Amino acid sequence: MDHVNYTWTRTFILAGFTTSGTLQQLSVFGTLCIYLLTIAGNIFIIVLVQADSGLSTPMYFFISVLSFLEIWYVSTSVATLLHTLLHGHSPIPSAACFIQLYVFHSLGMTECYLLSVMALDRYLAICRPLHYHALMSRQVKIQLVLITWVAGFSVALVPAGLTASLPYCLKEVAHYLCDLEPVIRLACVDTSWHARVYITVIGIIITCNLVSILGLYGGIAKAVLRLPSAASRAKAFSTCSSHITVVTLFYGSAFIVYVGPPEIRAEGRDKLIALVYTLFTPFFNPIIYTLRNKEVKAAFKRVTQRIQGVLS
Repeated sequence: MDHVNYTWTRTFILAGFTTSGTLQQLSVFGTLCIYLLTIAGNIFIIVLVQADSGLSTPMYFFISVLSFLEIWYVSTSVATLLHTLLHGHSPIPSAACFIQLYVFHSLGMTECYLLSVMALDRYLAICRPLHYHALMSRQVKIQLVLITWVAGFSVALVPAGLTASLPYCLKEVAHYLCDLEPVIRLACVDTSWHARVYITVIGIIITCNLVSILGLYGGIAKAVLRLPSAASRAKAFSTCSSHITVVTLFYGSAFIVYVGPPEIRAEGRDKLIALVYTLFTPFFNPIIYTLRNKEVKAAFKRVTQRIQGVLS
């Protein structure tokens, strides 16, 4: 492929959402509120897990890591989203655009692996309870988290590197962030081969992780159904319900955006779908993990009483 004869674009323009007047003010206010509540909710989980010894289990350790990941994840997109809502078209240097694309996909791939690790944790806790603490020791927990981050940031090099190597003649990105699909539309050359590589790499990773999660939950279901009492079965399933909900939100939106048919990702519609996994999923995750969780409520009560005791 000869790139010499093409004019390289040094700056992209993020089109974002076109709003004005009262709708613009409501959009900015709503986005800012959701962002601040997302940050507060995830920080709350991290601090609570660190402050209360009752939550010093592998499950809550992984939940706190997920919360840290979500803080970084949502922050990569909200700044550009707010800027496009306030000012319309937002210029961004091409190098910064490719960095945002890489970081965004690295965090997404890391979360994909982390959700599989969390499913493994639930499987060992329910199916191997006598060996659980030996199998999921502190060293193992840290190693698993490091593996998810290294794997996520390594895999994202493939789509980000291929995208950055393309020559670009057009400037306007029909999105509020630098994502794969809207960016490669601006290339001067045929990108069908690149699109196949993207779909293959991302699709294989998403599918393999989802299959592993489904397999682990299949084993969990078999083990739970063999429990003698209905109360013990309900308790076992309740420890998995929050994770299953988060997995459904994450993988549902990921398949629609990256693996689903092109008609679903039509220009304009893809921006709305992107709001689900960039803004609303990180917002709902703290709620899902805390709202119906008796252990978190009890831990919050203990920490609050401890703080009140110190102040008094």
